[in-house]
Amino acid sequence: MVDKVTEIVNFVMAIDVVRTLRQKIIAVRRKLGIGVCLRTVVLIFCLTFFWVQMHMSDVADNETIQILAKPDGLLDANDSMLQLVPQHLHKYLVALPQRDRPHQAILPGNASEHIATAVSLNASEIRRLIDQQNSKQVVLNEDVYGPLQNDSLIIVIQVHTRIMYLRHTIVSLARARGIENALLIFSHDHYDEQINELIQMIDFCKTMQIFYPYSIQTHPGSFPGESPEDCPRDIAKSDAIKRKCINAMHPDQYGHYREAKFTQTKHHWWWKANRVFNELDVVSNYSGPILFLEDDHYVAEDFIYMLKLMEKSCSVACPQCSMLSLGTYLKTYNFYGEAKKDILRVIRRQQIFAAELTPPSWSFKIVPSFSHYDKAEISQWISSKHNMGMAYNRTVWKQFVDCADTFCKYDDYNWDWSLQSVSNNCLSHEFKVFVLKAPRVFHIGECGVHHKKSCFDMALIAKVQKLLSSVYKYLFPEKLEVTYAPIKKKVLRKGNGGWGDVRDHELCLRMVNRQW
Repeated sequence: MVDKVTEIVNFVMAIDVVRTLRQKIIAVRRKLGIGVCLRTVVLIFCLTFFWVQMHMSDVADNETIQILAKPDGLLDANDSMLQLVPQHLHKYLVALPQRDRPHQAILPGNASEHIATAVSLNASEIRRLIDQQNSKQVVLNEDVYGPLQNDSLIIVIQVHTRIMYLRHTIVSLARARGIENALLIFSHDHYDEQINELIQMIDFCKTMQIFYPYSIQTHPGSFPGESPEDCPRDIAKSDAIKRKCINAMHPDQYGHYREAKFTQTKHHWWWKANRVFNELDVVSNYSGPILFLEDDHYVAEDFIYMLKLMEKSCSVACPQCSMLSLGTYLKTYNFYGEAKKDILRVIRRQQIFAAELTPPSWSFKIVPSFSHYDKAEISQWISSKHNMGMAYNRTVWKQFVDCADTFCKYDDYNWDWSLQSVSNNCLSHEFKVFVLKAPRVFHIGECGVHHKKSCFDMALIAKVQKLLSSVYKYLFPEKLEVTYAPIKKKVLRKGNGGWGDVRDHELCLRMVNRQW
């Protein structure tokens, strides 16, 4: 049924595109006197072109899914997905010998590794372990790659429990040119021996692990976790007051009470950045930009090269830019290039209609040209567009901290929306960003805290890998062509809620040594 609906939607999209083109052609014909025959030929060509593109893309998608969708979610060493990865990196995708399936690749969708599980430790034991790890500040592989230099790169990766994505993030990092000079800092909000073993296997650069100490895992029955005395999310405030639950007086702007699984992400992001900039000895003398990624980001082979090229270009073209951005979201950007603006507007309208009827798909089905591989744009920072693959330095972090009151009290459980509030309401000038038009960081994690059902994540990873392989000749451009995005009118956003509890405000401020 879904296939039929998808086919109908694709056909409607093609018809709308052709209708729009037809109107354009009629207007041109009236001006230039072009005959009916030429118009007919153009219309037939356009219709055939879009039908072929949609058909080929759908076939490719189905073939990918058929290849990857094995009953147990695991791949043998000879399967096509593993063949996309160099042999020496298979160890990051293959289970350790003591696991149940020692010779099979671990890919998204595995029943055995969909969520990594911790060994049988209670909360107090886990707190003790992470306190030890945080106090030691161990940097692995420093004896091989030497101490951190000021021209090195620090990459901070926020990790939850999705080891299946993390494995592929690590593989992509391992393939990047210049990674041997980087320091990878993995920041965890869940202590898990299996994830720890995976990270300790990394031998291509220096690594470090830090552990968020106020997690749900370490506080299973009390704040910042969920307490039995907390108010249920959807209880009315009047009933909460009668019930005398702890946070009865502090629902969010929509009348809902906090959910720890959502507030934790914002707390972790804030703690992690402060920990890296202000508390780690290895970073104390580092003044360069720090790149922030997540455990479901996949990087291109030239991402380090591009970041340094962006830094150099930005110093001349946009010294006032606060951040660099390497990423974008696959569903909102055609990596290869842009088609005519009127065509894209029509397709976007149809995609909104089709979003709930079709499985996740890739961008717009336009013939590849990769026309933006060497282009960057200077723009206002917009949280929904520029929150992935962000890099900024200590000076910018200090601006964040100076606006801690705005960040920590803004009623939104998303860290990026909270930063947007900082940009809009606290700073004398809004954040500007220097962003690549063709991204080098991709979001491969269709499954997150808001998703309960399985997704097409294996096919998505395969597509990213095949895409980067097909456009390899366009990577590592010699220079960047810089353009300026039009300045948009300032929009004051209303937060998404979930952050009305004053205990969250107070904890957030305490993390940066600010008083409530």
